[in-house]
Amino acid sequence: MLERPEIPEALIARSVRTDYGLDVAKVTFLPLGYDVNTAVYHVQAQAGTKYFLKLRVGEFNPITVTVPHLLNNQGIHTVMAPIETQSGQLFSKLENFTIILYPFIPGKDGYQVSLVDLDWVELGWTLKSVHHARVPPFIASSIPREGFDPQWRESVKYFQSQIEQRSYTDRVAKRLSAFMKTKQYEISHMVRRAEALAHTLNQQPLDLVLCHSDAHPGNYLVADSGELYLVDWDNPIFAPRERDLMCFGSGMSGDQPGGLEESAFYQGYGPVEIDQVALAYYRYERIIQDIAEFCKQLLLTNEGGDDREQVYHYFTRSFLPGNVVPVAYETDRLVNHSNEPE
Repeated sequence: MLERPEIPEALIARSVRTDYGLDVAKVTFLPLGYDVNTAVYHVQAQAGTKYFLKLRVGEFNPITVTVPHLLNNQGIHTVMAPIETQSGQLFSKLENFTIILYPFIPGKDGYQVSLVDLDWVELGWTLKSVHHARVPPFIASSIPREGFDPQWRESVKYFQSQIEQRSYTDRVAKRLSAFMKTKQYEISHMVRRAEALAHTLNQQPLDLVLCHSDAHPGNYLVADSGELYLVDWDNPIFAPRERDLMCFGSGMSGDQPGGLEESAFYQGYGPVEIDQVALAYYRYERIIQDIAEFCKQLLLTNEGGDDREQVYHYFTRSFLPGNVVPVAYETDRLVNHSNEPE
């Protein structure tokens, strides 16, 4: 979130003092992140210790903090666990916000800094460890299981029909509508292919593992001291491992299939047989989800301030050569060479 929420920092500081027992000296908003429902802050205690605070608005699922806490306790230290409150909880509440507190690790995400080979190897080891994690039944029962839900595909179809019927006055919404019309064929093709691939996957037995589900470069924290962390466990799910593996060699950070980054990643992950149908499905589905979310943010509301331009930029660049849309097409060709768009 780039725009500061309408909640005083003094109120956040008071909540942290009460729930975490910290003598807070200062709370500073950080204009970072890609989630418009989450604001982040730097918190400094009187003693000088620094913390990273996430302020989540609206609905909150406790599993998003339970899972990283579990994984960290199992020795996967590249997964950062939230700090517990004085009562042993992994989060606290402030009005309609949820507060989650972490240690402050100075660094940059995978979009801001180029990962070196050892970082990719570390990511490979991390996700292999996650996929083999032991999840107790009382936690597993709260984690969703992959069902190849069509909600994002249906949402994109809806927005495609809306841009044909409506005129938009907001500058960014107008630009998005015009851009989507130029990409109508490509977007419809991805929706159709995702539907067909989902149908295929639903007809076969699947090996479901615990997945991060959103292992894009914005969720790799490369610390200034050299350590690497996989952060933002907002949507853990039991799914085919390709749900996570689709991110590597996908074009998200300029990496390409068969490139050095993907090769280094699999050095850490180890030998694995990739289901190309699942890989193609997840690469399409991730793009479709982004399109649906971006349309929701830009076409259904005029709110968002500086976030709106950033969202539009993310949308349009995904179609550029070497980015996620062309890579998804290339992945699909390995499934069926007849699926290449004209």
